[in-house]
Amino acid sequence: MQAAATVPATDTGLALRATGVEMRYSGTLALRGVDVQAKTGTIHALVGENGAGKSTFLGIIAGRVVPTRGTVRIFGQPHVFGAPRQARRLGIATIYQELTIVPALSAQANVFLGQPLAQAGLLDERRMRRRFEELAAEMSVTIRPDAIAGRLSVADQQMLEIMRGVQSGAKLILFDEPTTSLAPPEREALFRLMRQLRAEGTTMMFVSHNLEEVLDISDVVTVFRDGNLSGSAPRSDWSKPALIRAMVGHDVVENRRVERKPRPAGAAPLLAAKGVNVPGAIEAIDISLSPGEILGVGGLVGSGRTSLLRALAGLEPRSTGELTVDGEPVEWPTTPRAALKNGIVLVPEDRKAQGLVLGMSAMDNIAIARFGAVSRFGIISNTAIAAKARSVAREFGFAENRVGTIVRNLSGGNQQKVLLGKARFRGPKILLVDEPTRGIDIGAKDEIMSTLRRLADEGLGIIVVSSDLEEVIAASDRIIVMSEGHKVAELDQTVGPVNVQDILTAAFKVMTHE
Repeated sequence: MQAAATVPATDTGLALRATGVEMRYSGTLALRGVDVQAKTGTIHALVGENGAGKSTFLGIIAGRVVPTRGTVRIFGQPHVFGAPRQARRLGIATIYQELTIVPALSAQANVFLGQPLAQAGLLDERRMRRRFEELAAEMSVTIRPDAIAGRLSVADQQMLEIMRGVQSGAKLILFDEPTTSLAPPEREALFRLMRQLRAEGTTMMFVSHNLEEVLDISDVVTVFRDGNLSGSAPRSDWSKPALIRAMVGHDVVENRRVERKPRPAGAAPLLAAKGVNVPGAIEAIDISLSPGEILGVGGLVGSGRTSLLRALAGLEPRSTGELTVDGEPVEWPTTPRAALKNGIVLVPEDRKAQGLVLGMSAMDNIAIARFGAVSRFGIISNTAIAAKARSVAREFGFAENRVGTIVRNLSGGNQQKVLLGKARFRGPKILLVDEPTRGIDIGAKDEIMSTLRRLADEGLGIIVVSSDLEEVIAASDRIIVMSEGHKVAELDQTVGPVNVQDILTAAFKVMTHE
């Protein structure tokens, strides 16, 4: 009988010890010999700009990425790199920002994917349903067990991922941007669960760009910068400005309200939509958008915000309504082609699944939106593609010398810039942007929001949906508030300042039928 492995004295009380971890990609050092420790029964946050190395480090701990050098021990045992199954045997569960939901399966089947409950060799459906309902209650989730996962919102799919991780009974749970698609009530439910798991001895390590939630939920914060550790200390030693300085090397004003150019009085709407309906999602929505205006859409997850953008973009074939563009009536778009013909372009919420071709370069992703602009006599010019891509890259703060990089190798912030550049290259009159800063760092967020304002000042009409209500307020000239598929309020920032409570009050007033 083989003797049980002993835990080195230096690892006593540690869930994780990483020593000298280095990761090199094609000559680029993503991690430069970092040392990280996480105590058992704590919540350890990893922060940094996109490309700083934090997600690479999380991938190594998850067993998905093989480092160039370095060692990792999990609860005193050597980690086996590049073997996610072995990572699970060590008690590690990972919840990725990019969803791993199987769309055709039910919500319940996704939660128990790879870890079904069985009795006498048969699936115990009754027991799985009971456990699903227990998890849903703990997390304040209202998802039917038999709901088809692919038809759920991104936020609900994210909650299924979290439920799966919790159900696994893991001793070390890794979260990669767990709250990017969640509304405030869902975030609070997740944080309650995380605190409960911590009290039960579970260790959690999570990557987040939301510094308020980092300071709220974590015990220790480690800051990555350019592949190095910029600092690691208990939460009590950090403030938000100190975290930002450690991340980027200077102070950044977050959600700053940019100066807006006055719009001409009495100008005809660039877009007017009346009676917009999507069966089961939104009903009788009226909106208008002026040239040079940013219209924000506020509300909680499930309020119908994304369904409104999808209907305008021709992605909801059952949607109905009346539409005018530049004062001229046009046929209601029931296909993306029809919407594009009207000058309407959507930047989708899920950049990897819906917006980008991950195996193509950044410049090819940009050019694919309008190959006619980079071809002559039907022949595509690589020189023209590169030149146009560099021009778009400059506009969105993306490094020109990286336009030839394969998109899957870019950070989330740079992927988002490529996606916005692709939409811009299409030459829209109206730009619909769903969650423009989802999963990106504070520096890239500031660049993207400033660019959207500049595009609006040049005459583009922009509609923005974001779960970050402070972001909606900072960016928008007007804000419509949605709740349970209806437009319940319209707030004009040219009349007076709007705050988060104004939006939440309007949304909850309808939900509680006050």
